Amino acid sequence: MARPLRIELPGAFYHVMSRGNEKQVIYRNRPDRMKFLEYLASASVRYGANIHCYCLMDNHYHLLLETPDCNLVQIMHHINGAYSAYFNAKHNRVGHVFQGRYRSVLVDADAYCLALSRYIHLNPVKEGLSSSPATYEWSSYQYYMTGLETLNWLQTNFLLTMVGDGLDARFKYHQYVEADDDAFNDLYASKFSSLAILGRPEYVEEIKAKYLSTQHVSRDLPATRELRIRPEIQQIADVVAGELSGDRRLVKKMTIYMCHHFSGCSLKEIGAHFGVGESAVSESSNRFAMTLYKDQRLAEMIAGLLAVLKM
Repeated sequence: MARPLRIELPGAFYHVMSRGNEKQVIYRNRPDRMKFLEYLASASVRYGANIHCYCLMDNHYHLLLETPDCNLVQIMHHINGAYSAYFNAKHNRVGHVFQGRYRSVLVDADAYCLALSRYIHLNPVKEGLSSSPATYEWSSYQYYMTGLETLNWLQTNFLLTMVGDGLDARFKYHQYVEADDDAFNDLYASKFSSLAILGRPEYVEEIKAKYLSTQHVSRDLPATRELRIRPEIQQIADVVAGELSGDRRLVKKMTIYMCHHFSGCSLKEIGAHFGVGESAVSESSNRFAMTLYKDQRLAEMIAGLLAVLKM
């Protein structure tokens, strides 16, 4: 079977699912799940991913995410790649963690995001892991329903405002999810493996005509990637150098850290700029991140630099 096309658009919504290699578990314990959530958070910060829903099962996960910067492939490479490296190191193993490519479906947001969020949040119930979506710890549903402090990277307002306002929206969303929709869930599950676009007929035809026709495939899709608004490496380097002076080692460490977390560039691109390897970029950034936890002055400096960069 031919693989569905990857359709990358600015501001697009996607349902993404990735399964463990040979259907093996991808989370062995609580720390594994917490670490995966950390990579969702860093995808939000580094690559501008808007994550609306998530559900971590045993051998797979589901995401409903939005890509303002037209960079789904980059986001997913970060999430799956970083987690695979962690998982193999943590559990002293080698080989693939995930089974082939992740699956992604481009979603007509206004028509289907609510239904997909219900599908995702009910997954633990359908798979027999929980009697209710509200009692399953490893999905975003709890943040939609309760007074828990919302994860700063989880976007709940988009879906909640579709059903109501304020506290009333949470109650109505609860009613919506608990009502279930077996007809949609069953039909969608049966088509998911081969589906590229989920949308109204007019939406599907618009996407096909604009982005998948012969004359546009090689022209429009690459062009949309140029709409990325993340700061470039040199821009970050110039801002850091302009705001700081004296300690050249600190300037370099801070610049590498900010490029790693906020530029959206790959480790290879950052390493090439500084004349170091990819592992050196990662190690330097991680060490500086630990320093930030202990040094409030440096953390405030980073906040000031981000303000200059208008992030």
